[in-house]
Amino acid sequence: MCQYLIHKYNVAGPRYTSYPTVPYWDISSFSLQRWKDSLKRAFNESNDLEGLSLYLHLPYCESLCTFCGCHKRITKRHEVELPYIKALLKEWSLYRKLLGAKPKIKELHIGGGTPTFFSPENLRFLITELLRASDIAESYEFSFEGHPNNTTKAHLQTFFDFGFRRVSFGVQDYNIKVQRAINRIQPFENVKEVTEWARGIGYTSVGHDIIFGLPFQTEMDVIETIEKTKELMPDRIAFYSYAHVPWIKGNGQRGFKDGDLPSAESKRRQYETGKRQLESAGYLEIGMDHFALKNDSLYKAMKAETLHRNFMGYTASKTQAMIGLGVSSISDSWYGFAQNVKSIEDYYNLVEQGMMPVYRGHILNKEDLKIRKHILNLMCHFKTSWSDIEMTFDELPEVLIKLKEFEQDGLIKFETKLLTVTEKGKPFIRNICMAFDLLFQRKKPDTQLFSMTI
Repeated sequence: MCQYLIHKYNVAGPRYTSYPTVPYWDISSFSLQRWKDSLKRAFNESNDLEGLSLYLHLPYCESLCTFCGCHKRITKRHEVELPYIKALLKEWSLYRKLLGAKPKIKELHIGGGTPTFFSPENLRFLITELLRASDIAESYEFSFEGHPNNTTKAHLQTFFDFGFRRVSFGVQDYNIKVQRAINRIQPFENVKEVTEWARGIGYTSVGHDIIFGLPFQTEMDVIETIEKTKELMPDRIAFYSYAHVPWIKGNGQRGFKDGDLPSAESKRRQYETGKRQLESAGYLEIGMDHFALKNDSLYKAMKAETLHRNFMGYTASKTQAMIGLGVSSISDSWYGFAQNVKSIEDYYNLVEQGMMPVYRGHILNKEDLKIRKHILNLMCHFKTSWSDIEMTFDELPEVLIKLKEFEQDGLIKFETKLLTVTEKGKPFIRNICMAFDLLFQRKKPDTQLFSMTI
């Protein structure tokens, strides 16, 4: 890749799991009632047709991984499991009461934290109660995140019995020096064992998460990690850029210095080398940072142009309503976003009072909704059309000015009212989306809010 383009476009930018991005939410005009109204509207419009998505955030981990930017609570005390599960179920009952009719669940994803911190017995209780008052959509997808060091056969069987067919395991990197730096020691044998268990039980999509740009990581480390990964041939691979955001409170990114991280050029070589390896093994690039075999639902969704992106990342189908349960979870009604409190104690207190534990959010205006569609199209399909979104070129003059530069650099091309990202432009998809981000352009932050795009 051209070093000139790397230097030019290696700036801080969002990953666009939402638009507007969280730092640009208008919290001054947000209220819990407006959020409830927007969710009820979305539910009434979409539940019968497509159902809704549920995300459950289980925040507990036994040890701190120092690459992690998620909200979590470190403890070895497993007596915390049941009180948290009961609070989740109380929150879900508040949403069911609001919605009025029986929800139809199309997607259920359990993340964290470490979901497999919880015992199989407690997880069985959680999912049983969660699904008791719900219908399940005809074409549903249930998935969870498993830690290779503590996921047992009993965990995998428990989830499988409830219809879970997709699991993702965090690998990151197999080099022991890198693993020590990020405090994530897990041998290849552990990953191999849980992958084979999952396949033996009947999971149809096993995913591995690999990260490039980690402290002390080299191009050879990426090569060796992917070579080991190819021995297991997971159905789906998330090949992420490490997001270095040490300024975010509580994210745990410590234990190494900025100087221990690879340069932007080295990091980009890691990605390009890894991408070539994956493609030579039969993986196809899906959206940003994801690769899948042709048998995987993510690839099929890309081909059918039903790929969707939200706070759960890329999903194989779209639901208008997504409810996030648990501390720090974010919900999405398409018309609005709402985020839960980040403190477990505050979360318990609000739920016990019969209050939804929301502390901030954003209600989208007409401009937000149009731009959101463009960014979603670009992130999922590497193209967007002005005619499909019922707007003219003239409606977004600031965007067109920014896009001219990308066109001159060969990263995009225009055809009538269609914008298509070129192969050369795909690594810069976050930058291209930033051209549409009018909120970011109108009020650029004084301090760094986002990770670097490269």
